[in-house]
Order: sequence, then C-alpha cells, then structure tokens
Amino acid sequence: MIAATARMISPFAVFLRLPCYTSASEGQAFAMFRIIHVLLTLALAGFAVSAQSTGEKKSITGSVLDSACAFTKNLSKPVNPQCAIACARKGSPLVILGDDGTIYWPIAESMPAEGQNNRLLPYAGQRVTATGKVYVRSGSHAIVIDNIAASK
Repeated sequence: MIAATARMISPFAVFLRLPCYTSASEGQAFAMFRIIHVLLTLALAGFAVSAQSTGEKKSITGSVLDSACAFTKNLSKPVNPQCAIACARKGSPLVILGDDGTIYWPIAESMPAEGQNNRLLPYAGQRVTATGKVYVRSGSHAIVIDNIAASK
C-alpha cells in the first residue's frame, strides 16, 4: 500500500511521459533531461520557422498571370495577355508563375501595403525575370520586387 502511494503519477509526468521512479534523484534527472529535450526541440522549430520568413534576395523567371487562373485552371503559362489584363482590372491579383511551377505573390514591404497589379500590368501574359526579396511561409511564396523586366 505504501509503495503504491509513493508511485502516484503527477500530471506533469504524464505530459512528459515520464516513468514512475521510487528514487527521487533518478526521477529528477530523467525529468530534467526530458525538459531540456523538449525546450531544445521547440527552439530548433522556432529557428526553422523564423528562417523561412526572412527575405532572401533572388531572381525568378516565369509568367505573369491572373491568380485565379493559376489555381482554378492549373495553367502552366498564360492563355493570353488580354485575359490576364481583364482579370487584373476586375481586381484579381496578378502573380508570377515560376518556370518550376511555384506561384509567387508580389507584395510590398511598405505599411500599409499596396497592391502590385499596377507594377505587373505591363507584363500581363508575358514571361518576366523579377529580382527581389523572396519570402516563404507555410508553403506560400511571395516576392518584394526590386526589378522586373520582360524575358524571352
């Protein structure tokens, strides 16, 4: 009966999946190891997330097209410039569909942020090379465009 009382499991031990120890020093050492392990894992995960969101200077080549067509029609290139221009004038954001199939959302670093359609409209339906800071977050890609030019 006394042994059963000494081996009661605390909620903290259940959370960390700690085994029950009769010796306090063994249990404390193992608990400390688990806490350090959990904290290091969380710190590394946080580093990976923050590393994703920092802008990295890159050049991307691809086609400027309407974002709705890029997703709903699964286009690999624009159908024609007039279609992309008409959609952009109705308010649909233009995107750059990279040659590798990655969709880049043009964004502004300024606050409040401004739409980038006016900047991309002259290139609607065309291939471009854009240079700027590329951000990746949760599978989405965005670019703050420094330079953009038509590409062959």
